[in-house]
Amino acid sequence: MDEESGERHDGKREDSTANDEIPALSCIADPPVAAGMTLEQIIDLTGEFSHLNELVMIHIEKSGGFTGTEAYFRAVQPLLDQLEVEIRIRCTAGSTQRQMKLVVQDWIDQEIRACSEGTGTHAP
Repeated sequence: MDEESGERHDGKREDSTANDEIPALSCIADPPVAAGMTLEQIIDLTGEFSHLNELVMIHIEKSGGFTGTEAYFRAVQPLLDQLEVEIRIRCTAGSTQRQMKLVVQDWIDQEIRACSEGTGTHAP
């Protein structure tokens, strides 16, 4: 170690311990997601937009399509409301981005499955 600059050399600290004591970035937990995010921000953050769109398209197809913007929102809004409720129930203030992604992903998968099977309250 360069005594003046405090820099490390050869993967060792001054006290001769290896750098492996410093966790790799992949080992550090995701920071918690900020409270007060909108559903749109959460979908953006989790990267689940395409997955959600798949559910929306299945739902619209099952309900016979739509004829305009108002009909589209009438068909889609209940899905978005249900997803928002699911997030509020399953995610806490300390939830990480990865945890939130899993909640959103799981809910969408369940809804697609239920919609495709035409079972339960999830069917259009």
